[in-house]
Amino acid sequence: MEIMNNEQLKNMFSLEGKLAIVTGGAGSLGEGVATGLALHGCDVVVTGRTKETLDKTVAEVEALGKKAMAIVCDVTKEDQVIEMVQKVKEVFGKIDILVTVAGIAKRHPAEDFPVDDFRQVIDINVTGTFIPCKIVGAVMKEQGYGKIITVSSVRAFAGHPGGYAAYGTSKGAVNLLTKQLATEWAKYNINVNSIAPTIFWTPLTQEVLEDEKLKKIFMDRIPMGRAALVQDMVGAAVFLGSSASDFITGQILYVDGGCTAG
Repeated sequence: MEIMNNEQLKNMFSLEGKLAIVTGGAGSLGEGVATGLALHGCDVVVTGRTKETLDKTVAEVEALGKKAMAIVCDVTKEDQVIEMVQKVKEVFGKIDILVTVAGIAKRHPAEDFPVDDFRQVIDINVTGTFIPCKIVGAVMKEQGYGKIITVSSVRAFAGHPGGYAAYGTSKGAVNLLTKQLATEWAKYNINVNSIAPTIFWTPLTQEVLEDEKLKKIFMDRIPMGRAALVQDMVGAAVFLGSSASDFITGQILYVDGGCTAG
């Protein structure tokens, strides 16, 4: 491995000239990560199930002077992911970074959890992480490099009384998948890491965080005393997507205000 010179060290967090795919790019987290990467120099492809909802993210990235493209894609369907990746290669010629944001959460008491809901969470959060990693990982293997960032959760670290039998299980699987891919693909110079946030403010969690009783349960577990903001994810994504993390792989980076510290 070539030793960086001072100029390279100075710019080790730069993503200039890089191309990232962000799945779930229409949601609050996907949009925030996509624009955050663009601010640091990255061109971005965002995927989701509805093009109209992706167009807002594309417009925001383009307003920052970077190239952007929206591709409709169901991450649980391998044929659709293959087609999406082929389009990206045709337009951009490479894939430097993959961030697998797409996911859902459904909360029920375990004894009442509908099996169909459980299966849906596992399918989208686990299979929908594995398939993009598999297809993009093959491209990165050919390139001889790449950065893959999965999205986990503190719910993979410990149980919670709020009905997370499916979500917590799915994110636990994402953690181990991250480590498995990291060990298999390190020899190809592919870094695979995960960002694991605590609960953060998005439209999906608004119902929980506006319920004072439920909010207190969560806040009592976070030493810094607040929910995460989407912006808290950006620094972690830039770090794991940049050359600053070249010797880091198979790690779960908790962005949790100290939630998992004790």
